[in-house]
Amino acid sequence: MDRLIRCITKSGGLMASAADTTYLTATAQQIHGLHAVGTAALGRLLAAASLMGAEMKEEGSTIQLKVDGGGPLGAVVAIADNHGDCRGMVAHPEVELPLKPNGKLDVGGAVGRDGLLGVMRDRGSGTPYTGQVRLVSGEIAEDIASYFAISEQIPTVCALGVLVGKEDPSQLLSGGLLIQVMPGASEEEVDRLAENVKRLPQVTTMLAQGMTIEEMVAKALEGLPFTQLASMPIAYTCTCSRERVERAISSLSPDEIRSLADENGYAEARCQYCGRTYRFSKEELETLAVRVETRRQKN
Repeated sequence: MDRLIRCITKSGGLMASAADTTYLTATAQQIHGLHAVGTAALGRLLAAASLMGAEMKEEGSTIQLKVDGGGPLGAVVAIADNHGDCRGMVAHPEVELPLKPNGKLDVGGAVGRDGLLGVMRDRGSGTPYTGQVRLVSGEIAEDIASYFAISEQIPTVCALGVLVGKEDPSQLLSGGLLIQVMPGASEEEVDRLAENVKRLPQVTTMLAQGMTIEEMVAKALEGLPFTQLASMPIAYTCTCSRERVERAISSLSPDEIRSLADENGYAEARCQYCGRTYRFSKEELETLAVRVETRRQKN
């Protein structure tokens, strides 16, 4: 089972979160039929969304991250709630690219670098907060750090990794680490963090070595005493339902609803996040159309 932890240094100057997202990334890979580079791109964004979502305190809060850099993958989207559970999608999951000269997956080339990272935080009440920044590299982690620095003025270390098996793409490791400098952090803490980060192995290297997420945080915060605030299981979880699809259909006009049925008398809606299909008969569509007509007449 995947897990996420949130920690704070004893001084309160640094916040750190880490997550093992291996299983939820594998779930996304299976649902969307992703090739290696798509798995890496979506896996990194899912890890970032999970880490950022778990920071939100209000129950029912969600965060949406959308990266669209003009690359062949198209838009990559990840949504997480305040428990770190998440879901996501890739516009073109079939895309595959040659490896970079160093043998690494070319996530930046697949995502593209000429575009934006958009962030929308919905706390369940009021107007959702939205922000966006130009992409730095399309490699996701650098773009997340840039977002925090520019939009929220929070110095941030973001490390995300997805290791996809070369022989068997279903064999993978995935995770992330997010460390943020809080107001009041001492210069000594910031300098020590910077030194630690220089020596920090890649996330997937640490996972491959069998390190726990607690050990990952301890390595990143070496010499900086910290306390664990929370530990939570996380998973790839979709919130779609037949009722939500009905509400979406009911936003159409009665004539549009009736026209949805195909030559066999059915309409189907497929969730872009989990692949679940919802089927409506001609009779069910007629019931929805009449319901909409009745509601409009009352108004």
